[in-house]
Amino acid sequence: MASDGPLVPAPAGTAATAGTDVNRARDEAEDREGTGPRSPSGPTERTGTVLSEGERLLNELRETLARYVVLPSPEALDAVTLWIAATHLQAAIQHAPRLAVVAPVKRCGKSRLLDVVTETVHRPVITVNSTPAAIFRSISKADPPTLLVDEADTIFGTVKAAEKNEELRGLLNAGHQRNRPSLRVAGPDHTPTEFPTFAMAAIAGIGDLPDTVMDRSIVIRMRRRAPGEKVAAFRTSRDVPALHALRDRIASWLKTHRRAAAHLEPEMPVEDRAADTWEPLVIVADLARGRWPDLARTACAAMVGHEAGEEEDTGLKVRILTDIRAAFASCNNPDALPTTRLINILREDPEAPWAEYGTNGLTPRLLGILLQDYGIRSANIRFPEGGQAKGFARNKFLDTWERYCTAPTSADSSGA
Repeated sequence: MASDGPLVPAPAGTAATAGTDVNRARDEAEDREGTGPRSPSGPTERTGTVLSEGERLLNELRETLARYVVLPSPEALDAVTLWIAATHLQAAIQHAPRLAVVAPVKRCGKSRLLDVVTETVHRPVITVNSTPAAIFRSISKADPPTLLVDEADTIFGTVKAAEKNEELRGLLNAGHQRNRPSLRVAGPDHTPTEFPTFAMAAIAGIGDLPDTVMDRSIVIRMRRRAPGEKVAAFRTSRDVPALHALRDRIASWLKTHRRAAAHLEPEMPVEDRAADTWEPLVIVADLARGRWPDLARTACAAMVGHEAGEEEDTGLKVRILTDIRAAFASCNNPDALPTTRLINILREDPEAPWAEYGTNGLTPRLLGILLQDYGIRSANIRFPEGGQAKGFARNKFLDTWERYCTAPTSADSSGA
């Protein structure tokens, strides 16, 4: 496989963390490249403390974002700030997090945020009306761009649209991790050719993006401004030059730390794919020092936790597991429940979506589809009250409940 870029791998068996190891890696890189941190100019923000260049630049970028857009929380503002800065480190990072800017309705500030992001990220490539082939050819191995996708709801919002744009979704998924090129035929001889996919991407739209994209994203859930929340007007001729100047200063600062960044493996407050997605942002924060390492980890823990809650509330494939566990508990956790009885219990819950699920509510077939990814199927079971019927054995759910559901209440766990 061809490499998607000049990532310098971390030495085996080492893990630089926030603090001494981060500073050592950064200082060694500065020595090798013949430069060190420049003295900050202008007033400091913490009394009696001289800010590092990185902290000063991130503070300025954060203030600039807040001038034009009201983000849903301070943590979201910190996250967007760090994500923008991380686009200038793409040559040194292992994962390329997506920035999913979603909102329930129009006029929530998505496009304005994308305007500011466009003018401050590294090598923006706007994908409006672009074909997947053109986007593939815009991604360079040595210098990945930052993809910008607006109105994603028109691309993924319906089944028909999603099927039509499956190639773009595949690119967005593959490009989250380095060394995942896409194989396409090219040229008059239809030669199989590898195209790099690794590139950070900001994606804005109404409603959630496909689950596979959301799972690889820093998720910003925009909302309409309250009456007392004011922002500055955005004027291209007036504001873009200043944004470009800030962008160039951030790029120059991070260029001097690229070798250090490639060797860092920071301590993360989350695990698995969430840690992969947030790691570039935490690396930027650790390089900046000051208050930013704490801000980055606080934002990471809070926003990943919030998305986990969103998934529990709206992810039907997780919701069905939780509700089936409650259904068994309501019957004193028998060894098995007939399919018809289980479905009746699920549909009778006034706070659950199952009475309206599908055309006529939850059916045995739809229940089977929801459970098929977990490998859980109904079977012919002989019940104590007599007779044989299709049903679900409780022990088939135990491992799945433990893996995918939150800790059960005492009622749910009784008889476990």
